[in-house]
Amino acid sequence: MSAPATHAPSTGHDLEQNKFWIFVQIAMLLAVITGLELVTVYMPFMKWILVSALVILSTVKFMFVIFYFMHLRWDKAFCTILFFIGLILAGGTMWALLKLFGVEDSKPLAMAAPPAAVLRVA
Repeated sequence: MSAPATHAPSTGHDLEQNKFWIFVQIAMLLAVITGLELVTVYMPFMKWILVSALVILSTVKFMFVIFYFMHLRWDKAFCTILFFIGLILAGGTMWALLKLFGVEDSKPLAMAAPPAAVLRVA
């Protein structure tokens, strides 16, 4: 009978390698999400669906960045709560500014009707 194999304790180098690959994978995921956002902008869907999709994708990217690249996953919960408060304040400010300036009612200049003087031919 052979003795059971014992595992050597993992070194700090192994832990750093694992964290490095986790960060690389998250960076690739963020690049894919950014690509999805770029493609979403040009999709022929209703405006509210596009805006909702972009807000959700941006929120997912925000979460990955604060939890992994800003190391909040390993930090105290109070710091995470502060970031969520910031996200809510930024979202509320953005919503208020969009409502204030009436973005949904405006048309791009290229789609506006030409003035009557332009239509007259001399």
